[in-house]
Amino acid sequence: QVRLVESGGGLVQPGGSLRLSCAASGFIFGDNIMGWFRQAPGKEREGVACIKQDGMTAYAESVKGRFTISSAHSENIGLEMNSLKPEDPAVYYCAAISGLRTAAFSGLCPTGISDYDFWGQGTQVTVSS
Repeated sequence: QVRLVESGGGLVQPGGSLRLSCAASGFIFGDNIMGWFRQAPGKEREGVACIKQDGMTAYAESVKGRFTISSAHSENIGLEMNSLKPEDPAVYYCAAISGLRTAAFSGLCPTGISDYDFWGQGTQVTVSS
């Protein structure tokens, strides 16, 4: 049973920084693709960043240059968020694509919700002065 647990959310002032972590367990197959998504109140969930085992990454335009996704190993990823803006508050979710399906994403690092198989419960990020 795959389990994803996010941590690191909280309250930060505009312009500040925050680091999220995601601990994964239960993967049967390696080479999983992992990503971060967010959902603000009244808005649809959107992709933030993706990382593959080969180091390939992808980012939403709204966070490029401010957020950095990283992977310590296949079952732990982080999201460094800098220069946080008033439009960044949301529940941030960690997600993963099964290793059985990663071959379908050769040359791509997907940020579409429907591409992902497993989801964490989310961690709240609030940006306020």
